[in-house]
Amino acid sequence: MDFNMKKLVKDAGAALSRVVQMTEETLGTTEKTELDAHLEDLAERATTTKTWTEKMLRNMEAVLTPNPGNRIEDLFYEKIDKKKPNRLNNLEYVGHDMIEAGNDFGPGTAYGNALVTMGQCEQKLGQIEKDFIGTASNCYIQPLRKFLDGEMKTVSKELAILETKRLDLDSCKRRVRKARNMLGQQSAERDLRIAQSEFDRQGEIVKLLLEGVLSSQAGHLRCLHEFVEAQTRHYAQCHAVMQDLQRELAGLSGGPYHTSSAATNALAENGQDRARVLCSYDARDPSEMSVVQDEVIGICEIPDDEDYFMGIRGNQRGKVPKVYLETFNILH
Repeated sequence: MDFNMKKLVKDAGAALSRVVQMTEETLGTTEKTELDAHLEDLAERATTTKTWTEKMLRNMEAVLTPNPGNRIEDLFYEKIDKKKPNRLNNLEYVGHDMIEAGNDFGPGTAYGNALVTMGQCEQKLGQIEKDFIGTASNCYIQPLRKFLDGEMKTVSKELAILETKRLDLDSCKRRVRKARNMLGQQSAERDLRIAQSEFDRQGEIVKLLLEGVLSSQAGHLRCLHEFVEAQTRHYAQCHAVMQDLQRELAGLSGGPYHTSSAATNALAENGQDRARVLCSYDARDPSEMSVVQDEVIGICEIPDDEDYFMGIRGNQRGKVPKVYLETFNILH
């Protein structure tokens, strides 16, 4: 107990000396030991690395998981080392609603079928997005977070210890200057040598850690390359899914969309003969055009061909069997 009390008194005295030293430094009434120029430069560069890494990490997390509540929930599950909940993302919600709507309208109708197809595509995109977020988290977010929670926290801790050692050193220097007798001066000089040794040793420790921080940028660069590769794959997969969707919708409707009433009126205004599709027809070769039941298309006669009309839909042209069409105008 006596030993602990002595230690407590000694620690309290040291803390008081640091407070006095800091106060006098603030007032400009005492000198302050400056750090080595190389160490100062390393510390400044490490601070810059920490600041920008934190900012990029926050921005990346916001991009990958826009909902702040979800980010907090995910972080909580990471802290307790449990699997994250498998929640639906926005694309999957959209896809689910489109499929429900398509089934309600009737998958046998052109619009209902298109909605179901589109909804399935949105769900695929949602899963692709989930896979990308998982990959990006593993290859980029987690390494950066580990760097901040590991190396940078250690550096900050050791820098704080260095500052404490620096205050102890300057406090000893102040005591040497203010010593009033030989005995007091000898005691102060002995404490000064010890404080200088501890300060120098801590400075070397910090310097090694700071150099390690700068070398970690090579690892961050590898993470950046991996993230770019993951993002490239993500957009390529999304592009492929959308191309498949375009082809599938074109196959369902015979074109990018059904002819609306406005388009029908435009055909009439152009003096073009029109026909309503009585039954869906799939083109059998490139010379034909696929059509969907109830679609309205423009038509014209084909010389020497009594079985087909030339169907016209925007820039598309192709033969359509006459038996599938009901004409609006009498052709001449």
